[in-house]
Amino acid sequence: MGRVIAARLAADGFDVAVAYVGSIDLADATVGEIKGHGRRGAAFAADIADSGAVSALFDAAEDRFGHLDTVVHTAGINRPAALTDLDLADFDEIHRVNVRGTFVVDQQAAQRVRDGGSIVNVSSSMVRVAPPALGAYAASKSAVDTLTRILAKELRGRDITVNAVAPGPTATAAFLNSTSAEEQEQLAALPPLGRLGRPDDIAGVVSFLVGPTGRWVNGQVVYANGGLA
Repeated sequence: MGRVIAARLAADGFDVAVAYVGSIDLADATVGEIKGHGRRGAAFAADIADSGAVSALFDAAEDRFGHLDTVVHTAGINRPAALTDLDLADFDEIHRVNVRGTFVVDQQAAQRVRDGGSIVNVSSSMVRVAPPALGAYAASKSAVDTLTRILAKELRGRDITVNAVAPGPTATAAFLNSTSAEEQEQLAALPPLGRLGRPDDIAGVVSFLVGPTGRWVNGQVVYANGGLA
């Protein structure tokens, strides 16, 4: 999802810094897509829950591009299990990445984004759907929603919008690799539109929120799920 969003923002005219953990090859491919749209791109490795690493990431992005107009935070993990079965180590990791990571990134974004800019977090429609086996994940994304709304108020006077996008089941590589064909078919049947979301569906919402026509949307959680809930 992050790759598609990065490419969409490049198509919209943004230079894009990509943060990654894991595959440098995928990060480089994303930078290649950004450059394919005629924009500057760069990739930087960072553990988004480590405040020092994230501060260094923002320093590197500012050094490369000069200033920051928009921050889009997509990082998140899930460890599906019933509440009674979930290992507390998995619970802690979910909240380290999804809650602490969002807090750390938003903290830096609030300090670095220029007045008139925008911040977008990625939440989840599972907060509203509240399905079994996703208690820890949905709780962590509920925290993302709350942080988003509060930060929008705290940035009063700077003309910075802060919003969250809450996708439903979306056909990312991670989703497709972690679910069976039967599960995918069942989830695709749930929304009235009768299909899974696509990464470009979510990228389109982000594009709107950070673009000139989205300036009056602030402090909101936008559910992008085909009518799932």
